[in-house]
Amino acid sequence: MKRILFTSWYRGLGGGETDLLTLADALAGDYDCHLLLPRDGELGAQWRLAGRQTHIIGYRGASTYFVPAIWARFRVVTRMADLLKGQRINLVHADYHTLPLIAPAARRARVPLCWTVWGWWFRPKPWQRAFFRGLPAVARSRAIRAGFLGDPPFMPPEQLPVIYSGVDTKRFHPRINGADLRRELGLRQDALVVAMAARFQRVKGHHTFQAMAERVLAEAPQTQFVIAGDDVFGVAADQRYREQILERAKSSTLLRDRLRYIGFRGNVELVYAAADVVVCPSDFESYGKANLEAMACGRPVVSSRRGGPSETIIDGVTGFLVDSGDDEAMAAQVLRLLREGDLRHQMGRAATEHASVRFSAGRASAAQKRYFDDLLRLN
Repeated sequence: MKRILFTSWYRGLGGGETDLLTLADALAGDYDCHLLLPRDGELGAQWRLAGRQTHIIGYRGASTYFVPAIWARFRVVTRMADLLKGQRINLVHADYHTLPLIAPAARRARVPLCWTVWGWWFRPKPWQRAFFRGLPAVARSRAIRAGFLGDPPFMPPEQLPVIYSGVDTKRFHPRINGADLRRELGLRQDALVVAMAARFQRVKGHHTFQAMAERVLAEAPQTQFVIAGDDVFGVAADQRYREQILERAKSSTLLRDRLRYIGFRGNVELVYAAADVVVCPSDFESYGKANLEAMACGRPVVSSRRGGPSETIIDGVTGFLVDSGDDEAMAAQVLRLLREGDLRHQMGRAATEHASVRFSAGRASAAQKRYFDDLLRLN
């Protein structure tokens, strides 16, 4: 069996890390999947629960200003090369923050390497472009690819194919019962519930969600709102944002009794199942995995359009797209779905079909596996 080493500087469980776990599950039987982390965390714990091997080597993740020639000389590169040789790794799949360390390590160990572009804000600086041109890669959405390559693109777009992330339709499906979570949260079974699932980070738009919720409550005062997620990466700015958001919710007479922050949920599918409508109020989403998970669970999504959501949501069919930060437009579409039950159910059914046919984990992992296999054949 071929051995592949995945790297991740992030240790918590965000969308990209959940995607990595789903991909590793799908590769079982074809690849022995290893994981390299700078420190242990929830991602490593989940990786081991699946019976896979985790390796810890302390290192600092790269910022967007790294200089490839300097990072290639760091001592940790030798430790990474030794790991690749010692574990007889056949292929490396890197994240951005580990890339300038693991790429020279892979060259030393003569192991082919590729990486996945998850963020469109990682636009290479002039001194990095040759480095990136020489590395096989895929992008998780067309929006990510366009943002990474720039205008004009610094390398041909066809050199960076798009492979969408997939949603696990065995875990996320419309038959999940959200009644137990409603009881846990003290919500009536017949209440209309609007949910959001995201870590605390300003770009995720909790402030926009709260502004939207106040507008909805002004017209539909019995509506309940639930937000799942926490500060999963321990970033100081995210912690400050979390405190501001929670204080704002507590001080609002409208939100105080209608909005519940329920923290991180490992079973986030129950959050979608307990909701009638799911909202993604992000300023932008590189991809927007939560949207696909909610749609797979049969829930229509009201989302900001900037970035990946415009590629995954069919506006007016599986949900609604609005401009980033437009809490008024977001509230109008949420109210429409809450008031029109037939439309809500129709969109939910269309959302399930769209997610399961176009964005299933099986389809995504098959495409990613073909990419890995082709890369190994070429090397």
